[in-house]
Amino acid sequence: MLKLFRATAILEGISYLLLFGMTMPLKHWADIPEPNQTVGMAHGILFILYVVVAVIFCWERKWKLKRFIILFIASLLPFGTFYADKKYLRNLD
Repeated sequence: MLKLFRATAILEGISYLLLFGMTMPLKHWADIPEPNQTVGMAHGILFILYVVVAVIFCWERKWKLKRFIILFIASLLPFGTFYADKKYLRNLD
């Protein structure tokens, strides 16, 4: 479950950065909305998957609600999932 959660966190973080760093500027400044639709859908799916896997992972580890909330907030911030991976997940192997 740890490998799945770490992979999901990294992919979600990458999709978030792609969405805000590449496709949204294309949509609003260059009038090219198609990449935003595709990356936006992928990011939405990855975000939901991240939250679901975080719930299951925290439940299995018997972590307190506070740690889940930190992991959830990390998914809302740019580079947040990378920080969560480094701070909370990397050393669990």
